[in-house]
Amino acid sequence: MFEGGLPAGWVRFAAKCGSCGLDYARFNVGDGPAAFLTLIIGTIITGLAIWLDLAVNPPFWVHVILWVPLTAIMVMGGLRVAKGLLLIVEYHRDAREAGGRDPDDR
Repeated sequence: MFEGGLPAGWVRFAAKCGSCGLDYARFNVGDGPAAFLTLIIGTIITGLAIWLDLAVNPPFWVHVILWVPLTAIMVMGGLRVAKGLLLIVEYHRDAREAGGRDPDDR
């Protein structure tokens, strides 16, 4: 049964897997997913906000109450998924930092 957890917080990884002891520190997931998620989610939210404004023309405070929390929730939830997927890809491809291993040593 799965006992550990990949995230230790909302967007931070735990030091190692609670089940198998895999050290997460050797993977470099960085902030790459954050940049892509910000652009993708920003595009979606902007499109929805424009659509709502043209369809209903609500007051500005409705946009603030609706889109700010939704954006924050989508980015935080998306970061957990995106960083986890990036870690999985790095693990399966045995990715390392440049110069971290001899390319002839397979």
